[in-house]
Amino acid sequence: MEGAKAAADPPAGGQLESALLHIMQQHHHQSLRQRQQTERAKKNAVRSASRVAGHLVEAVDGGVQELFVNEKRIELEARALLGTIARYRKQTDQWLAATNAVNSVIKEIGDFENWMKIMDFDCKSINAAIRNIHRS
Repeated sequence: MEGAKAAADPPAGGQLESALLHIMQQHHHQSLRQRQQTERAKKNAVRSASRVAGHLVEAVDGGVQELFVNEKRIELEARALLGTIARYRKQTDQWLAATNAVNSVIKEIGDFENWMKIMDFDCKSINAAIRNIHRS
């Protein structure tokens, strides 16, 4: 029996060794699979982050480009407004000068009319005086 036990022990030790070897291989394969999954997840995360960064850059660039176009449009409109303001200022100055000239003419007409009334009164006074002298 001892011989049979001795003969049975080596295979049991060999089984243990092969079981441990099998466990190590499984662990190694699982580690490799997990490492591969981690690498894939890492690559996917980097790819996704790169896409997000690209979209953000496009959004910002689009906004900047739109702002630039709006700024140019505003500058052109401001220049056009400055030209219009200058034209209106000249026209207003011309209207003011014309109004002042009309006011002066009206004042002169008023002065002339007043002078005419004074002259009429003086002429009537002189005429009455001459009639009074002539009657007496």
